[in-house]
Amino acid sequence: MKRTVYLLLFLLLTVGNFRAKASDADKGILQNTFSIAYYRDGTNKADLNQVLRQKFTATDKDVLNYGLDTASYWIKFSPKTARQFSGQLLFIDQSRLALAELYVVYPTGEVKLIKPFSSFPYANNGATLGKIFQLPPTLATNDELFLKLRSNETFLAPVSIIDEGALLENFSLRSIIFGLYTGIMVVMFVYNLFLFIIIRDKSYLYYIFYIFFTWLTQISIQGYFAKYFFPEGSTANTYSVVLFSSMALVFTSLFTLSFLNTKVFSKLWHRLIVIYFYLTLLNLVVLCTFGIYAAFLFMQFLTISGTILALAAASFVYFKKHFKPAGYYLVAWSVLLVGAILFVMKDYGAIPYNNFTIYLLQISSAIEVMLLSFALADKINFFKKENEVAQAQALNASLENQKLIREQNIVLEKKVKERTEELENANDTLNVTLTNLKDTQSQLVDAEKMAALGQLTAGIAHEINNPINFVTSNIKPLELDINDLKEIITKYENIDFDKDVKEQVEEIEAFKKQIDIDFVNNEISSLLSGISEGAKRTAEIIRSLRNFSRVDETDMKPIDLNEGLQSTLVLVRNSLPDNLTVIKEYGNLPKVDCLPGKINQVFMNLVTNAIQAIKTKAEQRAEEFLTIRTWYEDQQVKISIKDSGIGMTEEVKHRIFEPFFTTKDIGEGTGLGLSIVFSIIEKHKGHIEVISKPNEGTEFIITLNVNP
Repeated sequence: MKRTVYLLLFLLLTVGNFRAKASDADKGILQNTFSIAYYRDGTNKADLNQVLRQKFTATDKDVLNYGLDTASYWIKFSPKTARQFSGQLLFIDQSRLALAELYVVYPTGEVKLIKPFSSFPYANNGATLGKIFQLPPTLATNDELFLKLRSNETFLAPVSIIDEGALLENFSLRSIIFGLYTGIMVVMFVYNLFLFIIIRDKSYLYYIFYIFFTWLTQISIQGYFAKYFFPEGSTANTYSVVLFSSMALVFTSLFTLSFLNTKVFSKLWHRLIVIYFYLTLLNLVVLCTFGIYAAFLFMQFLTISGTILALAAASFVYFKKHFKPAGYYLVAWSVLLVGAILFVMKDYGAIPYNNFTIYLLQISSAIEVMLLSFALADKINFFKKENEVAQAQALNASLENQKLIREQNIVLEKKVKERTEELENANDTLNVTLTNLKDTQSQLVDAEKMAALGQLTAGIAHEINNPINFVTSNIKPLELDINDLKEIITKYENIDFDKDVKEQVEEIEAFKKQIDIDFVNNEISSLLSGISEGAKRTAEIIRSLRNFSRVDETDMKPIDLNEGLQSTLVLVRNSLPDNLTVIKEYGNLPKVDCLPGKINQVFMNLVTNAIQAIKTKAEQRAEEFLTIRTWYEDQQVKISIKDSGIGMTEEVKHRIFEPFFTTKDIGEGTGLGLSIVFSIIEKHKGHIEVISKPNEGTEFIITLNVNP
């Protein structure tokens, strides 16, 4: 591969040397014929009449190089002597000029505009490769030529006077060189595309795109893009150099990341190249937003910095990490850098301007493309050798392992047997322990149920005792009042109509006044009303207890959750502190399919916990609140039980549903209440949310599906 590269360089240098000598014959024709001066029009608005009144700056250069400038330049050619131009043309060897016009100004004041050729024979032989003007047959010493030029990119305009035949020969040679360059790039593209299809290495994919856009960049610079694809003046041709160069830099950075494997070898270089990659993408945004001038300037900066970055990264990987394929990469970029430097030196007159130096960038890029292709092939060989070494090492290690395995098998079998016996013994112990744990857990759950049942029974007994006492305390006064009424009735029954009836009636009326018959009647009504109220309250408690327990309903049934909440509040009414206000905000709920007894157990546990959280507050407010709210939303029923109690820290909140976790004092709880609540809600395919802050209270929000 190295011999191929050296042979290619030798042939190119030989051809370049021959072409340089062949072009020396034309050297100096322009300076010998004309005095040259220029004027810069920064406004781009001056016409010929205005320019004629301006001061021109003399120059002796054939190559008009004014750097990155979008101003219009007027080049004045003043004949040193009268001269005839038979078959000679004025040729500007620059295809990227935005404007080129030639004016002939005669002493009489007559002005003649000469436009570049756009028809045969140059239309098909290179009119897009430069600007070609037909010179007047004769020019006197007082005649003047004014050339108006403008560029949107780097202002570089090599001007020469050349015979028509020599120019056509020149175009033919350039077409051959273009064909050779294109052939090399096509071969490299197809070859590496074929390798990518076989190997599926991303490096090849990035590389073929890099080749493609590098080729498009070079043919755009030389004018072949306008000749074969989009004509001069089109938007595509105007933006082609910056666009294709930026895309080439994008895939160059991707190829560098993949080929040099910077992610493994150096994180610093990897980050720098990634940043550079995003800057190249940013240039595309600059092109679309700020125009071609800003994008071209940014692209030049990226090209220089990218070359330095690529060389530095490749040097680090090659010399520090000893990655051999990076050597080809380093040489490839060095060749391109040398070619670019010589190409620029040609523009500034440091080296001759000829057909060889014109194509230095294409020559160096073609060599770079081939070297990078060699680098990819060497990368495959490098990893292949590494795999072979790794396989050999793995084989040796495998043989050693087999030997060790044979030696250890006997020892291992003995240890396995001993360990198996230990595990069997441990398993028996664990089974016993597990059985004990299950029994203990069952006992704790039963204890929790019994504690809840005891609390509920005590509350119910107290609730029933109040209305019953109310009834029993009213019976004795009612009995006395009834006896008074019965005595009055008896007196009326014992009236002797044979005696003085009036006197007997007056006696009865006197007795009625004595016992205050109106008070007796009112008292009887009041006592009966009290007895009735006590009976109603007793019936309400019994109904609430039945709704709460639903011992006869163990299957999923549609129930009214508001009714279950109300029954729960009735049963715990005895445990409510005096300063607690219960706020009930029941929404209009559909019936929910659930296990009624289990859901009521959830309500009982949460309400009881809320009451206890309020009672255990160190500082009791004049009025504490227990808010129970229900609503229907998105085909789901939501129940909120919120208290103004002591609240919880984040640590406690994350553990409250753990079995046996409790914040109560020893002996006051088993820590299973909320664990049972969580289990019941999960079985109903619902979920429970906890919102709590210390000293601000706690809110439990239960969400249940109407049809779980």
